[in-house]
Amino acid sequence: MRSIRPTPAEVHVPPSPPPHVGPTQAVPAPFPLAAQVLRFGLIGSLGFLVDTATVYAAHFGLGLGLHVAGVLGFLVAVTFTWVMNRRFTFPEARSEARGRQWARFVATQTLGFVVNRGTYAGMISFVALAREQPVLAVAAGSLAGMVLNFVTARTIAFRARRA
Repeated sequence: MRSIRPTPAEVHVPPSPPPHVGPTQAVPAPFPLAAQVLRFGLIGSLGFLVDTATVYAAHFGLGLGLHVAGVLGFLVAVTFTWVMNRRFTFPEARSEARGRQWARFVATQTLGFVVNRGTYAGMISFVALAREQPVLAVAAGSLAGMVLNFVTARTIAFRARRA
């Protein structure tokens, strides 16, 4: 007579998570750097919208001059992107002191902004096609600025603390 219990071959045991993953940790992405770059780019795009909305609100709503509105827009947007990147792109850096990290992030993003605008200015000054199609200069500047911003955010502003 056959036993009612299943044999070991008949028992299905679901796979367990990798041993380095705790109960509240996510399984690591197969391409963590690519995922980080994507999150950084998406947050930067949202930052552009925050910057634009702040400039419009400050200029048209509060009557501030465009230069002052631009500085205010940058500060609001860089703070927004710092908070979002701290939470979603570089969560391992959340244990660091906020004030110091924010200051480093603002400094690195300001450097990226200078490279962005410098690339734009160089393109429209020296490349005829960029003068005819300024979108090329805007794109080149954005790309140059984003690459520098990501590298400096990752290595300076949100650098992983060594134990």
